[in-house]
Amino acid sequence: MNAVAAVDLGATSGRVIVGRFADGSLDMTTVGRFPNAPVTTPSGLHWDLIALYRGALDGLAAAFRDEPGIASIGVDSWAVDYALMRGDRMLGTPFHYRDERTARGVEAVHADVPFAELYRRNGLQFLPFNTLYQLACEREEGMLDLADAMLLVPDLFGWMLTGERVAERTNASTTGLLDVRTKNWDTDLATRLGVPERILPRLVDPGERVGDLLPHVARELGGSAPVVAVGSHDTASAVLAVPMRADRAAYISCGTWGLVGVETETPVLTDAAREANFTNEGGVDGRTRFLHNVMGLWLLSETIREWEREPGAEKVNLPALLAQAAEVRTPVGIFDANDPVFMPPGDMPGRIATWLREHDQPVPATRAEFARSIVESLAEAFAGAVRTASELSGIPVETIHIVGGGSLNTLLCQLTADRAGVPVEAGPVEATAIGNLLIQGRTAGFVSGDLEALRAVVAEAFPPTRYAPRA
Repeated sequence: MNAVAAVDLGATSGRVIVGRFADGSLDMTTVGRFPNAPVTTPSGLHWDLIALYRGALDGLAAAFRDEPGIASIGVDSWAVDYALMRGDRMLGTPFHYRDERTARGVEAVHADVPFAELYRRNGLQFLPFNTLYQLACEREEGMLDLADAMLLVPDLFGWMLTGERVAERTNASTTGLLDVRTKNWDTDLATRLGVPERILPRLVDPGERVGDLLPHVARELGGSAPVVAVGSHDTASAVLAVPMRADRAAYISCGTWGLVGVETETPVLTDAAREANFTNEGGVDGRTRFLHNVMGLWLLSETIREWEREPGAEKVNLPALLAQAAEVRTPVGIFDANDPVFMPPGDMPGRIATWLREHDQPVPATRAEFARSIVESLAEAFAGAVRTASELSGIPVETIHIVGGGSLNTLLCQLTADRAGVPVEAGPVEATAIGNLLIQGRTAGFVSGDLEALRAVVAEAFPPTRYAPRA
């Protein structure tokens, strides 16, 4: 059997999925799932990456038991976060991008390099947690003087598996330190910001071999296979797996975040794109992901988390809640899902209520109305971002593809179609893992072709659900 294994790390959980290729088709089996629970310490909010690695190892061991002939392993995760290394040691526990320290980094970076210049160089929208802002905090604390490498999360896992230190290019594009035109490290910018060139690893592209499993890893897993670079930024893998015509469609990779945009051959670096806060991130095969970050299902999950913290609270049944939200007939308040006030964790219902009250919008009286307000606000933000992406890129959007967990939210899909005025095609749910598997499959020779050919495999194996806009 032609099989590969994907380690897919999300902001709330991780999974290991075995993909099997036969006659140009793809079949998937999830062999491991594990939680991703950040930890707050006196120094701030951190990722528990050792626990995540343990979960990944257990999942890979299950993969080798299930399919001993696995041809390769690929790792993807969220972007921007990293570990600083000195030799074979991590210098502390990596910070979470939602940690409040990043505000200091923004001020320090913009004092040296104005944002307009940054955009010309790296093409990234302003997000206060981009890697270069985090590294400015490390510089102030003296940590960069100690480090000899910076490894983004999927590259850190690759190092733990193989001992090789690299930076996969699609994820490196989210750091703010990659030249948006040459797609190489911008060492001049790094020097200006006090980031030592020595900590920037060798860049690799999706499909390149990273290295073989270390002997002790192979023994633990009960098998051996090379680690292959994939679109290691999860959105890069997800966009690869969108069954779209890139010259006629927009995508929304919807999970904790909603990544809304189009795929282009070259970056869009106009003043209008900068003012609209659109980003140009690296895609597979040299494409550009021209997109805007919308807060995403974080708004709903953090609201539910707050409700479940109440004394005597029971676990919220999400499908039932969304069914009740779909039945709400009274007008609900629409809030700005992009407002930074919603970024940190904690009391999301209170913050939403305050925002609505301050903007003379009706405040939800029930949980169903809260959920409807959140979904309506997300649909409005998604539709607006699609319109802007189309205007800025010149791509006429005839269809919106929603992939990831949000594709299961029928209310969100329908409301997005309604507000955008174009059909929505929903699915696949596991787009990130599918993109990861497809790159490995192409590298191994199990499938072939360009992105359009790979997307045809996705459309055949995972037919989308269509939502027509209602009047």
